[in-house]
This record gives sequence, C-alpha cells and structure tokens, in this order.
Amino acid sequence: MYRNHVQKESSTIPINMPKKITKNSPPHKIWSMMAWNFPLPWLFSVFLFSISSASSDSVPDFLQCLSNHSLPSYPISEAIYTPQNSSFSEVLQSYIRNLRFTTSETPKPLLIVAAMHETHVQATVICAKNHRLEIRIRSSGHDYEGLSYVSSLPFLILDTFNLREIRIDVAKETASVQGGATTGELYYRIAEKSNIHGFPAGVCTTLGAGGHFSGGGYGTMMRKYGLSVDNIVDAQLVDVNGRILDRESMGEDLFWAIRGGGAASFGVILAWKINLVRVPETVTVFQVERTLEEGATEIVSQWQEVAADLDDDLFIRLGLSTGDKNTGTNSGKTIKASFVALFLGQTDRLLSLMNESFPKLKLQRKDCVEMRWVESLLFWLGIPKGTPVDVLLDRIPKGKIYLKRKSDYVKKPIPVEGLEGIWKVMMELGEVGMAWNPYGGRMNEIPESATPFPHRAGNIFKIQYSANWVEDGINVTNRYLSLTRELHKAMTPFVSSSPREAFLNYRDIDIGNNTKDKDGAVYGEEYFKDNFKRLVRIKTLVDPDNFFVNEQSIPPDPSN
Repeated sequence: MYRNHVQKESSTIPINMPKKITKNSPPHKIWSMMAWNFPLPWLFSVFLFSISSASSDSVPDFLQCLSNHSLPSYPISEAIYTPQNSSFSEVLQSYIRNLRFTTSETPKPLLIVAAMHETHVQATVICAKNHRLEIRIRSSGHDYEGLSYVSSLPFLILDTFNLREIRIDVAKETASVQGGATTGELYYRIAEKSNIHGFPAGVCTTLGAGGHFSGGGYGTMMRKYGLSVDNIVDAQLVDVNGRILDRESMGEDLFWAIRGGGAASFGVILAWKINLVRVPETVTVFQVERTLEEGATEIVSQWQEVAADLDDDLFIRLGLSTGDKNTGTNSGKTIKASFVALFLGQTDRLLSLMNESFPKLKLQRKDCVEMRWVESLLFWLGIPKGTPVDVLLDRIPKGKIYLKRKSDYVKKPIPVEGLEGIWKVMMELGEVGMAWNPYGGRMNEIPESATPFPHRAGNIFKIQYSANWVEDGINVTNRYLSLTRELHKAMTPFVSSSPREAFLNYRDIDIGNNTKDKDGAVYGEEYFKDNFKRLVRIKTLVDPDNFFVNEQSIPPDPSN
C-alpha cells in the first residue's frame, strides 16, 4: 500500500537505515514495550484518544494517515511521541541547545516523529502536507533561535537524531553521512579509518550534519578547503511530495539551493555524500591571550592586516571578552584578546611563518602543542590533551545555557581609534563577547554564486557576537538580548552595509521574519545577497505552496 503513495527516486548514496533503537542509544527511549505487545491499530487508537481532545482537529487524521503509510518491517508507531508519553519531554528537551526555548511559555509540538527509517520521513511529510500540519525539522537542535523545534502555530517536530549512520571510504576519499549524525561522530569515524583525512566543518562536535552543512557550516580548515558545502558531492532529500531524490533526480538547481541555502526550506535531508580532505599526520595548535596592558590593541590591529593573507594552512581565531585587570593594585576592567589557532603542519614551520607575518603576537615554542588532527578538535573544546577521542561521540553538550548570537562581516581593517572605541563599549556592557574568524585563502577563490553562501572574497573576517547566561527569568533574558544588540549597533560603522551581511547558521531573528517581511527580502539579502533571488525561484518551482516553512525560510515568489 505504501508504494502506491510514495515514489522513490534513484539514489547513489549507500546508506543502510537503522532498524530500531536499542537501550544503548541514549537518551531516547522509544516506548517499544507497547509497540511489541499490542497491534498497530490499538496503538493508534490510543494516540487518537490522547491527542484529539487537546490539539488541532487535523491530528487524529494525521495519525491515521501515518498508520496507513507504515510498513510492517519499519512500524512508525515506534517513532511517535505524544505529550501523554513519559518520554515526550525527554526527547523534546534533549535536543534543545538554547534554554531560552525551554520555558513553560515556549510553544510545544503536538507530537514528535523521531524517524527511524527513511519511510518515516516520507510518511510524515506526505501526511503533514495532506492534513495541513506545520512541521519543524530538527537534526541536533543547534538553531540559535529555536526555529527547528518551535513555532507560534500548531506544529509537529520531525526529528532525525536516529538517522545517523556514517560510512567512510578512504580509498575513494569520500563519506556518506546521514542528516542526524553529529560532526563529532563524523570526525571520530574518519579518524578510525585514517590519520591523514578530515572534513572542514564546525569545531562544535554536537552539530547535526543535516542543518550544519546545509547552512554553510565552517571550521578551522575553512581557509584551506572552504566550507562544508564546498565539499559535498551528492545528497538524499525527501521533497514536498515525499519522494527521495538524489543529485541526479533533484537537478542541479535544487542541489545548489540545499548547499548553503538552508535545506529546511526545500525538504528533509536524509544524507550527504562528502569529499574527505587531506590533513598531515601532525598538526599544531596554540592559544595565547593578551590584555590591553600587554599590547592587545596593537596585536589585534596587526591580526586584522594579516589574518586573511596568512598561509592557507593557518587559521587564527580572535576571541574578545572583558575581564578584570591582573596588574597588582591597578583594579578595573580590561579587554582580553585570545588568539586560538590550528596549523596544518609542525611547530618549526609555524614559528617561522608567525615570526615573518605576525610578529607582534610573539608566539613562543612553549605556546605550541603538536597532535593529531582529530585530537585538535578536543583542544578547541577545551578538553585536555590525552583525553580519549571517543568523547567526540557524546551527542549531548555537558551543560546548557541561555544564549543569544548575532553576526557581521568586516571588509577592511578597523583603525586603532575604532578599536579603542569598541573596547570602551565592551567594558561598559561587560557581558557580551565577540569571535573574529579570518577569511581569505580558499574562501577567496570560490565565486559568490557557486553556492547560496555568498560571503567569499572581499571579507577579511566574520564576527560572531555572543552572550551566555544561566539565570532564569524574562527580565534577565531581555537584559542580555539588549546588551547583545547594543554591541551589534556599536559595530555598525565598521562592518558591511547595503546589505549588512549575516551568516545563516548564526541565526538571528532580529534581522527579520516572514510574518512582517512577507517576501523575506530583508533577511534574505543579508544572509544570501544576490543569491536570494535564485533561491526564491527554486523554492517557487519545488515548493510553491510553501509547505516547508519557518520564520526565516525561503519564500516562494508571491506573484506566482
């Protein structure tokens, strides 16, 4: 019966879908006791009774539709969580990374479908579309504004955390990665097979491949190899009609759109096929901190001049925060500039490069640590050297926080007097920091239109504004949101304009949403520049009724 409803297009990505979750797949427990001991119709009658009185009239019909589309070999009943189920809150909360969206006032989904097989994704899309239910697609929950698991309208979550198989082919230097796999799992599986391969994606190791890659995810090898999307060669996507498409069957336009345009506007990512990249057997890392009293302003000024022009093997992130002076009796606030780096090579060559190109930092041999590339990922997380690398398999962060993020792009160095003004604002605000990530290298070589991600040549660094807090309460939250916006506003003279560019993966609802900006032009141009127009054309062709929607999704052309 299912095959009468779902057309499966050809696929070139070899992925075996997991048959079921076991008790060794924490933290999610499918309520399999009921599934194994009672027939499917009985289960759905329970669902219908428990939900129909508390939610949309469409939900009972939706659940019946799922039942009709369930294959006996992969029963979808095992993947459904309702609010009446004891595991519902655990599953919902486990993949929420921002405590701002865990309050009692935060809208909750009508149900969660934690897909365990590709057919579960197909059935959810088909039935949600037929019964006019909004879905939010979540792979690991790192959307900074919670758009993958929160909506103001009645909605359900299509969760892909169970779809996380990874296959590494060292001989072909490729990998197949399901959308629910994390970057940490990918890095670990690569290292199992090879010490001379890696992949250029985020240093946060709990990012989901489905969302992170599709938004233009980057990491410490960006200057050498570009972004994650620059190294994707194929994909599996469930489209608005429930079909499974690969690159050939979806066509080059849609394949272009999902590599940097946010795949959740176009479908559900099942898997990516990626090219692995070469890394040396030994890499070098360092972290050096300087305060204003130690000449940080001059060092930051030189960093701006050289960071985007350094050897492509070298990536130096600059972290800026406020702190207390540590100069005897001279109390007060200061700025701390932290230079954190990955070098794809050994210490001797690194020191030679630094002495020649960035001498003001005065990097010393004692500052440098050599290790394997996979171990460098632990370094970026602040995990001590020698810790077993299987910590990369941890899918849930150790601690959760409230947070707000914003972004900017800088195209010319900020003069010293500008830096001094920024330091003054930061010390007045006190609790908002910035990370400046250098561009250049490979990023200069890839045209703006090659993928939807347009921030290429002409940028010397990207800024992430960051506020973290642990205190509860709306007044506290509003205070930190205001602080972050104030610093962002103060940076206006020094960043890009017309449009003021922003990074999709640093989701920021402040720049617009489609409840007010119906055609998405404001946030669309900031995220995608001229590529936004092509994204709208593709959206209009593949999802004209705007089924795949969130507050900052790509809209179809309203004239069509």
